[in-house]
Amino acid sequence: MRFAVVAHRRSETNERLAAAASKLGLSGSVLGPRDALCALGPGDIALARLDILESLDGVEDGTTELDRLAAAGVTLLNPPAALASAHDKLLTARALRRAELPHPHTSLIAAGVPSAAPDLPVVLKPRFGSWGRDIVLCRTGAELDGELRRLEARPWFREHGVLAQELVEPVGWDLRIVVAAGRVVGAARRVAALGEWRTNVALGARVEPAPAPALARTLAIRAAAAVRADLVGVDLLPTRNGYVVIEVNGAVDFRPAYALDLDDVFEEAVFQLVRSVFDRPAAPLVQVG
Repeated sequence: MRFAVVAHRRSETNERLAAAASKLGLSGSVLGPRDALCALGPGDIALARLDILESLDGVEDGTTELDRLAAAGVTLLNPPAALASAHDKLLTARALRRAELPHPHTSLIAAGVPSAAPDLPVVLKPRFGSWGRDIVLCRTGAELDGELRRLEARPWFREHGVLAQELVEPVGWDLRIVVAAGRVVGAARRVAALGEWRTNVALGARVEPAPAPALARTLAIRAAAAVRADLVGVDLLPTRNGYVVIEVNGAVDFRPAYALDLDDVFEEAVFQLVRSVFDRPAAPLVQVG
């Protein structure tokens, strides 16, 4: 049986997931979507990890190939619908609201879309965002007007508009929890760089091991289920009453520091994913004639 991480980037996370599959006795590899079509067949497992485009205006190419893999009998984890729900922050907000999970009020500002002026303070962010890019905090009306004028020049803004999200006051850190097949397999605290309110590693945040309290685990598992994803990272911000789900990342990057207890976080993630595949009920036989 082959276990392929289907991705365009040979990132450290993707390579470690493939290596973990090999350690568990599977044939692990990282394959692009087209290569996966040629290499995989019935009984194999494909973990889709298509990411956000560098231009922040959508998801990387390859969803057609993912659909063809599933049609060919390959077990597909993180199917296109789940990736869309995780990567498109507007869809994420709707899914979390339907699941009655704590999430900041989110609205869309776009040409031709009627919308009320957002309450201040507010965070502006791309619908398809990552790495902390073009996320801005506006505390006054003047700041909001100025940032909207600046962002209107971005191609992603012209394509999708911008999200206005209620501010959850930053405390300098957040908790990222990795969920695989409905189980928490990793957690870490991301501590913002000095003078920075955003906790993205790309902006200098440091990652440190952290426990995953029971409430945080429950929220993360429910958030993953809300977008129907098999492997995601769930970002939680602490509040006086617990946590708020900020984002769900469909191509989450994580490190050995995320390991719980003495487990290898990558081996645990792959183990849970494979377990979930074998636990699925067998498809009913269809008799012809």
